[in-house]
Amino acid sequence: MTVEATTAEDRLAHVTAKMTAAAKDAARDPAEVTLIAVSKTHNAATIEPVLATGQRHFGENRIQEAQGKWPALKAAWPDVTLHLIGSLQTNKTADAVALFDVIHTVDRPKLAQRLAAEMAKAGRTLPCFVQVNTGKEPQKGGVLPEDTAALVAACRDQHGLDIAGLTCIPPVEDEPAPHFAFLAKLAADVAVPGLSMGMSGDFETAIRLGATHVRVGTAIFGPRNT
Repeated sequence: MTVEATTAEDRLAHVTAKMTAAAKDAARDPAEVTLIAVSKTHNAATIEPVLATGQRHFGENRIQEAQGKWPALKAAWPDVTLHLIGSLQTNKTADAVALFDVIHTVDRPKLAQRLAAEMAKAGRTLPCFVQVNTGKEPQKGGVLPEDTAALVAACRDQHGLDIAGLTCIPPVEDEPAPHFAFLAKLAADVAVPGLSMGMSGDFETAIRLGATHVRVGTAIFGPRNT
């Protein structure tokens, strides 16, 4: 099946079926895994049919892009949960806290401090994931694995953030399974329950290795718009 051959609704059903099979292969309850439909670069008209199927978790990379489409969509579908899965600059934390419901990319103490301050101002408590740079790639965001425990502790103890789990994006040239397994062990070590990992090409592997959230864009919406 090619992404061009079917509608987004059909592709969503196909992804959901593959998620269910992967969970059952790992003797897991499929309900333990949340599908985040990554709608970056796609407009409201493309997103609305997916919303109409009952899908309620969506992910966006860029705050400005999300601001252009999601306030109206969330007004129409108020039970949507919007996940920020892209990097977050400290000067954008107020905007992020106002629009998003979950932050997946906390990777430094200064960002944690700003998020906590903006949540206090807004009267909101957003679950957060600490992003780990499992491949130690210099061009990629994320805390180094050896510094993860200290950052999680600071987020919780100093800033009062709700740390729901860890997230990672393996290097594109690497087999993802070792990174997913490593993140699962690290999450257990720092006592966080969530694992946000796995995208269109590897979400089944991620589910078999413990993912609680998978971020799937192209396999649902088709190729990104530029």
